[in-house]
Amino acid sequence: NKFKAGEAGQLRLAFEETTGKDMNWFWNQWYYGNGHPKLDITYNYDIPGIPNTAEVIVKQVQEDAGIFKLPVAIDVYNNGKPERYNVWLQNEADTFYFKATSKPELINVDAEKILLAEKADDKTEANYKVQFENAKNYIDRREALEFFAEKNMPELAKGLNDKFAGIRRMTIGLLAETPYKSDKVVLESMLNIARYDKDNKTKAAAISFLANNGSVEYLPIFKTAVNDSSYSVAGAGLKGLIALDENNAYTIAKKYSSDAKGALGEAISDILMKNGTEADFDVIAINFDQAPPSQGKIATVGKFITYLSKVSDVAKLKKGIDYVMRFRNIIPSEYHQFTDPAFKGPLAKLGKEKGEAIQTYIDKGFE
Repeated sequence: NKFKAGEAGQLRLAFEETTGKDMNWFWNQWYYGNGHPKLDITYNYDIPGIPNTAEVIVKQVQEDAGIFKLPVAIDVYNNGKPERYNVWLQNEADTFYFKATSKPELINVDAEKILLAEKADDKTEANYKVQFENAKNYIDRREALEFFAEKNMPELAKGLNDKFAGIRRMTIGLLAETPYKSDKVVLESMLNIARYDKDNKTKAAAISFLANNGSVEYLPIFKTAVNDSSYSVAGAGLKGLIALDENNAYTIAKKYSSDAKGALGEAISDILMKNGTEADFDVIAINFDQAPPSQGKIATVGKFITYLSKVSDVAKLKKGIDYVMRFRNIIPSEYHQFTDPAFKGPLAKLGKEKGEAIQTYIDKGFE
């Protein structure tokens, strides 16, 4: 079908020819059907009349779709090692039995973590500890860490030593919302990440974590970080410095403004927009204009326009307004009803402060 139009039925036939299997059921539920599976998973052991047996019950509870047929891998763990069972879900409730001389340490339904489904899984704290230590997939560890965070369990800190940077970074964010954010062992691990982690975004996250702690003992970390070649690390370091010396925030930001890009540029811009003078216009305006379109940039529009109220030079003022309108006009028009309040309110206030000529200039930008 190269360079030709293709239909779903043709694709199904190609799959069937390749696999030798009937794929109608798959197309019916995933292409022609609607909704997605919502699974409720529970476990029992030593069921009356069925000794030395583990029971897994999987119910499909979706109300906006029919019953799905799903191939599922289930790993049953004993002594930290899994035994794999491949089964099918195809009823409103499916029950599976597995021989087990003792209660399994973990039964991991969807062991490959490939189901496109919502899952309510009745695992215990002990189950999730085994899952974190022994299950092989990234999502297994992520699920366990999210459970540890929800339950405020100290095991959450184990994620700081994970081999994958994304898990380490996620753990830093989760720890910030728990009572362990000031734990001595956690802070020592965070210092180690801030100094030596090979992933710059993770290192920056650890520095930001320490900055929120607000202790002066981390000042050397922040001073080193602010000169790092990574803008993410440098930006986090700058925020740390300012957290310890807010009165000199403007002076510190000016010192590093000659190399204001990425996260470092964002940190500098925030400080200069708040505390800067008209002399800082070029740095602030260029940083705003060159920042990539994003929800975060929309959030800075009001700050930038507030800064423009400090600008007396009409040419500069109009240039700043042009930068604002250029950003506004690259947003698709169908989204203006949602984004325009971030622009129109602050600009109306600016026009009122700067007089009729500037208000007229603003109005033309919206034409």
